Amino acid sequence: MDILTPILLGINYLSLFYVLLICSVYLLQLLSAAVGLREYSKSLRYTDYKRFQESDNMVPISVLVPAYNESATIADNTRNLLSLDYPQHEVIVINDGSKDNTMDILLEEFKLVPIHIPVKRSIATKQVKMAYRSATYPNLVVLDKENGGKADALNAGINASMYPVFVSIDADSILENTSLLKIVYTFLSDPACVAVGGIIRIGSGCKIENGQLREVALSNKPLLLLQTNEYLRAFLTGRIGFHQMGMLLIISGAFGAFQKQAVIDVGGYTTGCIGEDMELVVKLHRHMRQQKKAYTVKFLPDPVCWTQPPESLRDLKKQRKRWQIGLMDTLLKHKDMLFNPRYGRIGMTCLPYFWIFELFGPIFEVAGYIAVPLSCLLGIVNVRFMLSFYLVAVLYGTILSVGSLLLEENTFRKYPKIDQLLKLFAYAIIDNMGYRQLNTIYKVEAMLGFRKNRSSWGTIQRRAFQADANKK
Repeated sequence: MDILTPILLGINYLSLFYVLLICSVYLLQLLSAAVGLREYSKSLRYTDYKRFQESDNMVPISVLVPAYNESATIADNTRNLLSLDYPQHEVIVINDGSKDNTMDILLEEFKLVPIHIPVKRSIATKQVKMAYRSATYPNLVVLDKENGGKADALNAGINASMYPVFVSIDADSILENTSLLKIVYTFLSDPACVAVGGIIRIGSGCKIENGQLREVALSNKPLLLLQTNEYLRAFLTGRIGFHQMGMLLIISGAFGAFQKQAVIDVGGYTTGCIGEDMELVVKLHRHMRQQKKAYTVKFLPDPVCWTQPPESLRDLKKQRKRWQIGLMDTLLKHKDMLFNPRYGRIGMTCLPYFWIFELFGPIFEVAGYIAVPLSCLLGIVNVRFMLSFYLVAVLYGTILSVGSLLLEENTFRKYPKIDQLLKLFAYAIIDNMGYRQLNTIYKVEAMLGFRKNRSSWGTIQRRAFQADANKK
């Protein structure tokens, strides 16, 4: 007992210090995000996207869609991308050795015919078995290749693409009509920009027909509502905050745009890497700073991508463990950048943040959840200390969730109905009473099984978009 007491006390105070510290950091992010959103809203008033839509001077782009066993969503996703408001874009779907009927659906729905296209193998990939072009949509190309993983599929798409900017989007996602215009305009307004990410929102519950978003709505499923709040908090607070500070390290693989040559210069996406989206952005930061080139990596809160989240705890666990393993893998690959002044604020501030709070933070948090009640039970700390710890842990999460909702409502108003807002506010509170803690446990499990699972993606159940429309 004499040995246990100082150990438990140490864990208690360390956990409490961690919670208070991360509260302060997240609140600073929230304030930074509020300033950033205000500035962005002002800029929107002076940007006429309709003029760019009709302009012949917009940069042509390639939209890349890696697809593995995406039969439930691939047709609607492809229709959506072909119908977007953009003067000149090609859509390249890369079938990465699917074992379901993804390829058959593409062949039938879009009247694909075999073609020969010159492919510059700028990046080594698995073999592309056949290339197709749609007889009804001349700007649709489909690559049928050997399975090599998402990163390999994207690299194959880069090799086959014609244009200087490419956009990557997941096959279970839908873009709003002006999303391409808004995200690509960044490259025109800022020639130094090498990568830009859009916001990801939960599409489950929305009315989607034939690849078109008809109505924004909320799901009635508690797990999906919890994720809706979580995504708002992560993107409207976290991503904007880092963007404001010039330290954006993650562009979601679900929706991001890149200068193609910059990506080729760093060797493309890293194959065999679960967190290929984050790892690519870190490589871009590393390369540009080593070359001492002026560059920017940006996040925009307005170009929206509506995606399907996991609908079961089993799939949620798979996804969150995968995210944490990807984070750990990327940080370890680039550990030499940590506290390295050569990489400026990325090495001295941003990466330390990810190591301390995103990687090791869950360990401190879980340790506190165990040690504090155990210490109270043994009489090492009093009930007041235990209640204070949990109150702080719950309050900071609630403030962040509610703050993100207020930012959303004040700026974009995607959920204008009062019942929608009340539901989201309710779940912003519920989110911190088990759901967030569960995700923290998933992260710790991922770290403990890192070596075993670092190359394992797992599979997540998908549903047809039409299923959401039919529920309305």
